Amino acid sequence: MPCDKLGEWKSIPGSAILLSPASRHGGEAIDRRQAPPPPPDAAAEQGQELQLPADIDWDRLDKSRFFVLGAGLFSAVSAALYPAVVLKTRLQVAPEPPPAHAAAAGARAGAGLPPSAAAAATTILRREGALSFYRGFATSLAGTVPARALYMGALEATRSAVGPAMLCLGAPEPAASAVAGAAAGLTAAVAAQVVWTPVDVISQRLMVQGNPCPASRYNGGLDAFRKIVASDGLRGLYRGFGMSILTYAPSNAVWWATYSLSQKTIWSGIGCYLCQYGVGVQEIDHGEGDTSFEPNCKTLMVVQGASAAMAGGAAALVTMPLDTIKTRMQVMDGHGEPITIGRTVRKLIKEGGWGPCYRGLGPRWASMSLSATTMITTYEFLKRLSAKKGHESGASP
Repeated sequence: MPCDKLGEWKSIPGSAILLSPASRHGGEAIDRRQAPPPPPDAAAEQGQELQLPADIDWDRLDKSRFFVLGAGLFSAVSAALYPAVVLKTRLQVAPEPPPAHAAAAGARAGAGLPPSAAAAATTILRREGALSFYRGFATSLAGTVPARALYMGALEATRSAVGPAMLCLGAPEPAASAVAGAAAGLTAAVAAQVVWTPVDVISQRLMVQGNPCPASRYNGGLDAFRKIVASDGLRGLYRGFGMSILTYAPSNAVWWATYSLSQKTIWSGIGCYLCQYGVGVQEIDHGEGDTSFEPNCKTLMVVQGASAAMAGGAAALVTMPLDTIKTRMQVMDGHGEPITIGRTVRKLIKEGGWGPCYRGLGPRWASMSLSATTMITTYEFLKRLSAKKGHESGASP
């Protein structure tokens, strides 16, 4: 394949889907929902293709519009999903649940949280009120803008460089796309953690103040910043930085690789049926009897959202123990002893084997899947809004 075609999905081997023939109808979708299905081999014989719109790569984006609009859109998404993050964090650092005979006394004393996510959310709401689910949000939001800017910049720059390089080396397009996604996610995670780790440390300290484990109490983000620096120095703000890299780098690599493969799997599975019945697609007449199908914007968003949910679930499951260890290191009090990965793992195992490493998996799974679906549809929408004139996506609304 000539390298001047790289970065576009149109007619790239591996992303084109063979479809059954369709009559021409002036570029509008035909309603074939009442038509009988064609023979199984009809699609292969005719050789028509579902062409996905060209991706909007880094060079085609208006950078200033991309970052300004991105800050506003992702801040709104973060506000909607923040309570699930608080619940997940509270469950991860909660002490081992008491025996059944002591549970009632513990509840009356206001200590501890039930292991169930739903019960824990109810307990927090009853004891501390709805605003407790937004503890540390202002600090988190303040760090979101620079962290997201670093993340999106590194993501798009890496993906635009690695994908074409892999294709020029002869890799098939699905493999090149997955490798580019994994490399981009890895690079973006490392870049963002430079800003995000101090913000994470402060916001998580504020999140868990309702738990009995933290020794300190803070009056907002600035007070937490001063107390952490006073007790541990600037190094205290980067507590768990290495573990954050070990958590978010593979998580992002798994996410973007799974997202890329999931999209191609879904298109391969449903593309022919969408075009067969004329649902969610339009037929494009290129002249001289050459026609193709292209999904509209709504269909693209549904497929992207479903792929993102699958990727978010996979990343949550794979990296959950790492996230629990990271959160414990950033939040727990060492009582004068250094907080290390080994010490944190030993403490978790002492509490009940590997089970405590998966505390909060339900909220994290839900949060990451919902966050991924919302974020990726917002992200793709943002890229279309930020495309330079003449480089907008070809999908029609």
